[in-house]
Amino acid sequence: MATEKRVALVLGAIKGIGKEIALALARTGVKVAVTYHDWQEHLGALKQDLIATGEAHLLVEIDLCDTIQIDNLIQQVIDRFGRLDILINNIERGGWPVVHGPYVRDQWDLEMATTLRAKWWVFNAALPYLKTSGNGTVINISSIAGIVGRSGPTSYVFNDGYSAANRGISLLTETWARIGAPEVRVNEIMLGLIQTRHAEKTRGWDLLTDGQKKALIDHTLLGRTGTSEDVVEAVRFLLTGAAFMTGSVLRLDGGYVLGGEKVAPMPAGVV
Repeated sequence: MATEKRVALVLGAIKGIGKEIALALARTGVKVAVTYHDWQEHLGALKQDLIATGEAHLLVEIDLCDTIQIDNLIQQVIDRFGRLDILINNIERGGWPVVHGPYVRDQWDLEMATTLRAKWWVFNAALPYLKTSGNGTVINISSIAGIVGRSGPTSYVFNDGYSAANRGISLLTETWARIGAPEVRVNEIMLGLIQTRHAEKTRGWDLLTDGQKKALIDHTLLGRTGTSEDVVEAVRFLLTGAAFMTGSVLRLDGGYVLGGEKVAPMPAGVV
């Protein structure tokens, strides 16, 4: 499945995972529209990096929590490129307990509105164009918080509301796969501890003690956190190597969900 001449909308792409996905797509000939809202100090670098790809692109400043703006976002993409083939549903708000402490209502509402509601609104606005693409693809980016919640070593990393929202994303993935079929494939990448999301390159990580960091790594079977390139490779697979996959969850967590428990040696038995 070639990606050339396709158009992708990547949400939350001013830095980190979203930016790396957008740049990787652009380098393969995909025209990319990217959204941004916070972290505007990174905007100059994003513009330079997109220009360096040599591919046509569109930057849209938008607060996706304001659902009224979303129809206009999709229309801007169509007005600029005439089509929409790929939606990377990357936007989220992850409340770290170690950063935010006990919930206040505004934090809860922000996590739910960004991580869950915004994805739904963008998908529904984009769906008619994805259907007419002839090869529409949606990738929802979620978190293993939807499985492990605020428990064990991640008790300092994943808030309750963020975890609940991510469990909801998996339900949306299944529902949207049914709605989109057969013209649109919808899959999900469920992330574990990625360097720019809940790991070394975030402010929350620096607030953890050395022991808390070690516990997270020890609980991860591969003994490391993930990189943006790990995520890009998973996206590339879903776009170009998974033509018969829809409604599926690809867990990219280095084995965190399985845990750090060892397998005991096989006993001799009594027979």
